[in-house]
Amino acid sequence: MGRSVSYPQGAIVAFCLIENEARGDPDWEYECLVEDIISTAREAFPSLIPHDGWRGREDRILLRNAYADCGISTYCGLAAIWLAERNDSFYWEADYDRPRTGRAQRWLDQVSGKFLQMFGEIRQIGRFSNGEGVFERIHVLPQRPRDRQAAEN
Repeated sequence: MGRSVSYPQGAIVAFCLIENEARGDPDWEYECLVEDIISTAREAFPSLIPHDGWRGREDRILLRNAYADCGISTYCGLAAIWLAERNDSFYWEADYDRPRTGRAQRWLDQVSGKFLQMFGEIRQIGRFSNGEGVFERIHVLPQRPRDRQAAEN
């Protein structure tokens, strides 16, 4: 059975390749991507604050607000940058007194277009029956901070 990159169920997902030059250090490239995601997402969505956590074994949470987690999952040089409604116990306990899930879905709907535009370099167009994903490049590449700096120099 083949597999593809993991991400939380119901998440808004932007895919990109982790740049790995022939002699590059993949761990360094990953950490640069993580720093880029954190700074770009915090600038665009100020309510997100840094959070160090995991959803399962493969989905790393980088940022969080009252409604959603923002994180990254990787597999074989492919990164899934995702935004999903929180699912931790503190969120559901707070939801008991004041329902948050409706507001969370509204917030996710409002930010989804901008999120996908900021981080999406490729998009998933399907899956084979063995679970492997099929992707295509998006023609308009996003302008992340490191891309803007390179264009200015």
